[in-house]
Amino acid sequence: MKTLHVDLGSRSYDIQIDPGLLDRAGEKIRTVCPKAKRLFVVTDSNVGPLYYDRVKASLERSGFSSSSHVVSAGEHSKCVTELEKLWEDMMEAGLTRTDAVVALGGGVVGDLCGFAASTILRGVDFIQIPTTLLAQVDSSVGGKVAIDLAAGKNLAGAFWQPKTVLMDPETLNTLDDQTFSDGMAEVIKYGCIADKGFFDFLCAHPSRTEITANIEHVLYTCCDIKRSVVEEDERDTGRRMILNFGHTIGHAYELAGNYETWTHGQAVSAGMVAAVELGVKLGVMEHNSEIATLSDLLRSFHLPTHIDCDWATMEKAVGLDKKSEGTDITMIFLREMGQALPTRMGKKAVLQSLRAS
Repeated sequence: MKTLHVDLGSRSYDIQIDPGLLDRAGEKIRTVCPKAKRLFVVTDSNVGPLYYDRVKASLERSGFSSSSHVVSAGEHSKCVTELEKLWEDMMEAGLTRTDAVVALGGGVVGDLCGFAASTILRGVDFIQIPTTLLAQVDSSVGGKVAIDLAAGKNLAGAFWQPKTVLMDPETLNTLDDQTFSDGMAEVIKYGCIADKGFFDFLCAHPSRTEITANIEHVLYTCCDIKRSVVEEDERDTGRRMILNFGHTIGHAYELAGNYETWTHGQAVSAGMVAAVELGVKLGVMEHNSEIATLSDLLRSFHLPTHIDCDWATMEKAVGLDKKSEGTDITMIFLREMGQALPTRMGKKAVLQSLRAS
C-alpha cells in the first residue's frame, strides 16, 4: 500500500492507494469514523452495479449499516435538483451527525456527495472512494466540492475535506478508453505545472497500456503534487491556483458544449494548449517547441488540442472564473515545462489576447 498524508491540522487525512482496497473499505473507514453507525453511500448508474455490493459487504463486516443513493451518470447530475433529492434521501435514511457519507464514483459523484455532506446537518464526515482516473489523481483530493449552476461550472460549493481517500487502482480496469483519457488530461497537467521529470516520463509511456503498468507510480506522483499544493494553500487564494492550468479556457469549452459535447478532460486538454500558446504570445514562455511536445502527448491519448468556442461563451466563462477579482483574473501560464506561473491580468486584456490568437 502507498500512503500519502495530507497535513491540514485538525482536517488532516490519508490518501491510501492499494489494489483490492475496495474489499477493505469498511475497516479503513472504521479507523477514521469510530462513532459512526450508518454510512450513506452515493454512487452513479455506471459505478453502482460494478462496485456497490463489494463496498457494502465490506462496510457490513466492519459493523456499519449502509444505504445508497444512485444518481444518473454524467455531469448533468451535478445540479441543484439532484442535491435536493440527495438531502431528502439522507434524512429519510436516518443519517445523524455522527454518521458519514461515502462517495463511490468519479468526479461528479465526489463533488455532489461532498457538497451534500458539507451542508446536511451543518456538516457530516465524508469519505472519498474514487473510481475514475480523473477522480483518483485530482478531484477526490483537496476538499473542493461543488455543483454546477446554469451560469457555469462549480459555482456553488464549499471546502470540505474528506476523512480519508481510498483508491483502488483496479477500478480503472473497467473504464472505457475515453474516460481513461479524460483522466490523462489531469495527469499530464501535473507534469506541466510542477514536475518536468514526470512530464518526460509520460512522454516516454504514451499509451494506456504503459500507464496502467505504472499506475501506482502515476497516482502517487499526481496526488503528492496536489497534496503539497493543498497543504500550502487550502483555500485556493495563492499557489493552489496553479492546479487550474487549462481550466479557465477549458470551462468555456465545456459551457459552449452545454456540458455534453466535450468532457472535462477533453476541455482541459485543449485549454492547456491554448494557455501555452497564449503564454508564448505574451512572452511568458520563450520556447514555443513546448506547444508541439504537449500537443503530441495529448494526442497520443486521443485528447483534442483545439476546440472551437463562440466568443460570447468565452467572455462569459472568463468573467465567471473563480480566480477572478473585480476586473482582474489570474491566468495560469507555464514559464517552462514543469513550472507554472500564475499571472495577474485584466480580463479585457486576456480576452483581447485570446481573440487575437
